[in-house]
Amino acid sequence: MPKVQPAASYPNHDYHSKEKVTVALDPYDNADKANIFVVHYHDLDLLPVLLIVTNDGDQPVELSRMKAELVTGDGDKLTPATEDDVYRRVSHPTSSGARLPLPFPTKRVKGGVNNKQFTEIDTAQFKAKAVEPLSSQAGFLFFDVSDIKNPLRGARFYLTGVRDSSGNDLMYFEVPLGNSGSANPH
Repeated sequence: MPKVQPAASYPNHDYHSKEKVTVALDPYDNADKANIFVVHYHDLDLLPVLLIVTNDGDQPVELSRMKAELVTGDGDKLTPATEDDVYRRVSHPTSSGARLPLPFPTKRVKGGVNNKQFTEIDTAQFKAKAVEPLSSQAGFLFFDVSDIKNPLRGARFYLTGVRDSSGNDLMYFEVPLGNSGSANPH
């Protein structure tokens, strides 16, 4: 994981002053940034995006019901791949043998995820369920960008389902990603 800064220090962020919560995105869409990974996600048509949620308030913020969506400039709506989806994409399963119309598996599947890849995927995923007061939580969301040309140009990221300590929904977060999509902390 990269060293994470407070969300407000990233160019692509949305700050809610009333709730004192900031959401930021840092897309890992170029080779220089993506070289921190063991897995070459770009080759698998997966776009890793670092999500940072900073809580500057004095009460915890709940994330267990959050929903993330990336809307491309062309209007394609993308939800993050699940951890299992990423494992499947990385494992590249290929089958050998003839396909038979039988109701049970008849062929061996080759492929798999090695220990380094497994550990990276497991630790990189955004899994936070809450953000404590005066702290940040971060992790990667992986978006399937197969057949999408330049998914970050004009894109917007939406985050809903963030709740305060009383269980009340906060206003949704909207993070514009601009033309390039790349974001480096100041």
